[in-house]
Amino acid sequence: MTPTQRRPLSFPAVHPCKSISASTLLTSLITLSQNICTFQPNTFPTQKPYARETKRQIQILLIFFQDLQSHNSFIPQPIIPVFSELHFTLQKIHFLFQDCSIQGTGLLLLVKYQFVATQFYLLICSVSKSLDALPLNLIDVCDEVKEVIQLLTKQARHIQLELDHNDEYTAKSVNSILNQFELGIEPDVDSIKQVLDYLEIKTWFDCNREIKFLQDEELEKHQYQEKEIHLLSGLIGFLCYCRVIIFETLDFQFQLLSHNKTETRCTAEMLNYITPDDYRCPISLELMTDPVTVSTGQTYNRTSIQKWFKAGNMTCPKTGERLISTELFPNTALKTLIQQFCYDNKISVSTSKLHISKPASTVNPGSPAAAHAIQFTSWSLARRLVFGTEEQKNKAAYEIRLLAKSNVFNTACLVEIGTVPPLIDLVLTSTTQENAIAALLKLSKHTNGREVIMESRGLKPIVTVLRKGFSLEARRVAAGIIFYLTSVKEYRKLIGENSEAVSGLVELIKKGTIRGKKNAVLAIFGLLLLHKNHSKVLNSGVVPAIVKVLGSSDKGYVVNDCLAVLVALAENVDGARAVLECSGLSLVIGILQSANSRAEKEYCVSILVSLCVNVGGEVVSVLAKHASGIMPLLYANLTDGTPQAEKKARKLINVLQEFDEKRTLGMVGSSVMQQRLLQLN
Repeated sequence: MTPTQRRPLSFPAVHPCKSISASTLLTSLITLSQNICTFQPNTFPTQKPYARETKRQIQILLIFFQDLQSHNSFIPQPIIPVFSELHFTLQKIHFLFQDCSIQGTGLLLLVKYQFVATQFYLLICSVSKSLDALPLNLIDVCDEVKEVIQLLTKQARHIQLELDHNDEYTAKSVNSILNQFELGIEPDVDSIKQVLDYLEIKTWFDCNREIKFLQDEELEKHQYQEKEIHLLSGLIGFLCYCRVIIFETLDFQFQLLSHNKTETRCTAEMLNYITPDDYRCPISLELMTDPVTVSTGQTYNRTSIQKWFKAGNMTCPKTGERLISTELFPNTALKTLIQQFCYDNKISVSTSKLHISKPASTVNPGSPAAAHAIQFTSWSLARRLVFGTEEQKNKAAYEIRLLAKSNVFNTACLVEIGTVPPLIDLVLTSTTQENAIAALLKLSKHTNGREVIMESRGLKPIVTVLRKGFSLEARRVAAGIIFYLTSVKEYRKLIGENSEAVSGLVELIKKGTIRGKKNAVLAIFGLLLLHKNHSKVLNSGVVPAIVKVLGSSDKGYVVNDCLAVLVALAENVDGARAVLECSGLSLVIGILQSANSRAEKEYCVSILVSLCVNVGGEVVSVLAKHASGIMPLLYANLTDGTPQAEKKARKLINVLQEFDEKRTLGMVGSSVMQQRLLQLN
């Protein structure tokens, strides 16, 4: 088992099976001992004395095992249980040596120095007990080896639990620093440097590696492990402070390159931490699982508004206007947005409502020490963004990217302290654009972050980056920020009125990277949540751009999003005709016939239904020619699809069947046929 397959300071050793042969067990003991002896205790950040003593004992045991093997000595049955216990203990020692040697574990092992020292002591005692039970008189080895083993047994028997004074002193320094943070006192830099020097954390990269390790540990802990989370969050806050205050430049550029290669899921984070009011039903205040729109244009969860109608109400719950009908129109665009939000945030859906469950560590600072450490760090970053050199400003923006990415509290703190306005000032400068725009993306996930961006007149420079960014990556990130801004109803109107914003998104769909295309499509999606934006989006040429993407060979990453936009646009006559004019009908039919996912099939059916409703017989006649390939898929939707998909599939089946009947009777162009199409809606 490798260190990455288990958590540090856990020792999942396994006893050898009772039927194991003596030769196999001996060979395994030699291999295990050799592996332990390859470690260099002097390179461990802590526990050097215990590690050296443990390795010395294993080296002696290795000589003993190898002597037995080289002389083909007979191993009596009474020896096997003793060797099995030794094997079990050596497994644990190997795990402990692995933990001490893993890069990034230094600070955690230091603050847990008493526990780690105790583990070394107990394992040495366990070796001693096994050797005490070893009947050397039954083993055929030379007298010198027997004497060495006897001496080792005697020495191990008298070992006492002793703590390394250097570890103890440095651990107390760390606790003192955490206590100062907890009291809101900024610690002395020299004291911090002494701790870092002791742990040999010499570079920005070393410090960041420690942070990543602790963050992984924090994610593994359960909420009921409050004491452990309290400690880990404090240590993370301390190291984040060190990374900003102590390591100002050094290997920053190296990490930038590494970060750009590994941060491949920025788009998947597009919806993290957002729960806008538009996702919630105005009646139940729960996230909507099946959003539908009534005649006044307001959207509700289907079950909630149906209960409202059953109670005898004929007014719109939100506006109070009298409804001209109780007909409900599915809000496919909003539903897709909510589904992606739920998927990315691992939200479980019950029959009655959505339950949001995120680890407390992502919302809260975890401890007062962590909170104050992040506040001190944020203040320092804000100052550097305003008064620093170009290089300091660039690094500060990058640090904000990292801090905001890992914790919602960090994001809120950075926004509150005022890092957004100076970041906006940096987005149009070539040397700082990439980090500044990426930092704004992280901060725009927070409600207050979006508000400050708009209040600071940040939309215009962000749109400029979208259209003229120095790299496609910067343009992609700008589209992501616009997407977040569209989660606020008032901002959708402002962005929709900005013709450069809409055209910039369409241009990115045409020429951006695949991830850039996805961000742009999602932003367009957000704009379409405001009905007034439909005509502006449509006039921007988005339909031809999306149809071209759907016809490309690398469309797999964005198919669902593109189809969802077409679903929204095809719901009105102009949008439906735009899809038809761009040869979208044949494309949608092709996707439907080759689609593997249920979502793709349901989107395609929704688009086809809208085209039938808004264009008419011209579309139905084309569909009829492909009926043999389409009909089996529509029938499959009746059994495998969602209730809404089932409803639409049934309607389309009925229309195609009726068209076939009318064609047989020569009534395809009759008013009866046209009336049947209108009934689809």
